Amino acid sequence: MSALTGKVQTVLGLVDPNQLGRTMTHEHLTMTFECCYFAPPPGDAAVAQNPFQMQHMHWLRQNPYSCHENLLLNQETSAVRDELLAYRKAGGSTIVENTTTGIDRDLPALRQLAKDTGVHIVAGAGFYVDCTHTEATKKMSVEKLTDIIVGEVLHGADGTDVRCGVIGEIGTSWPITESERKVLRATAHAQAQLGCPVIIHPGRNPAAPAEVLRILQEVGGDIGKTVMSHLDRTIFDEGELLEFANLGSYLEYDLFGIETLNYCFNLDVDMPSDSQRVKALAFLVDEGYEDKILVAHDIHTKDRLTKYGGHGYSHILKNIVPKMLTRGISQQQVDKILIDNPKHWLTFK
Repeated sequence: MSALTGKVQTVLGLVDPNQLGRTMTHEHLTMTFECCYFAPPPGDAAVAQNPFQMQHMHWLRQNPYSCHENLLLNQETSAVRDELLAYRKAGGSTIVENTTTGIDRDLPALRQLAKDTGVHIVAGAGFYVDCTHTEATKKMSVEKLTDIIVGEVLHGADGTDVRCGVIGEIGTSWPITESERKVLRATAHAQAQLGCPVIIHPGRNPAAPAEVLRILQEVGGDIGKTVMSHLDRTIFDEGELLEFANLGSYLEYDLFGIETLNYCFNLDVDMPSDSQRVKALAFLVDEGYEDKILVAHDIHTKDRLTKYGGHGYSHILKNIVPKMLTRGISQQQVDKILIDNPKHWLTFK
């Protein structure tokens, strides 16, 4: 029995799982996303240089990755603090902060935000997608990567004593690169040692989520304590979704609030609306998967903060939950998705 068994590890220490309350399982509070900068459409360079004006906000919503400044969420700690206070007022209690090595994780900032707001914050261990891996990371063995991840959970990360309470988001591309495969194997080894939760960022292909689970399972990963993120931009066919759901991971719809016409990272994808996301949740509930559904916003750019007219971290609680209740999802099922499922996932074995 570990000291972690039966507990959830936040940036302020261990808590009883029953203290978590309503939880967003995939958010970012401070990070940079310059690794995914996407050049603006022809003729729009001037707007991209100065987008934070009322007349440009629609452009920014449609082209969030085409403005360098918009990708620097780490500049908005004060605004995020205000957002977390509003989140608490709206009934939120816990946020899983998925920033990992490669996109500027800032554990002291997370600790201070937790102290200032009273929101439980769970930090993520591990590594993001291949394009953010350093040459040193790419040369590491699976054993070395495992040791790093285990250390970030047991002792603290980035030279601090702030301990991570989840592994992830572990980033993968499509096709999955060799460096990402090593990180996945290390993730599974670390999870086997620690009995901890894992969360995955899959590549942008319908086959990617199942391939990640296959790699994890091959080396002893616990699929039942693993979350597959971003399903709302990855698997659209209902039959394929049920086939994946049957593999046993948690099913996360975490892009609530994003309603762009063109998804620049995969133009073949029509990004769903929030109403379509709610419809997908209702479908999964009807098919018997209410114990495996998680939701979040994955806020990672400035334009989604209320400071800039965005929806903020309270959008699901204020707007999506009422919509869920009108679309055949009961209050008991909503509570499972927001409270019970995150609690079970985040609790160490």
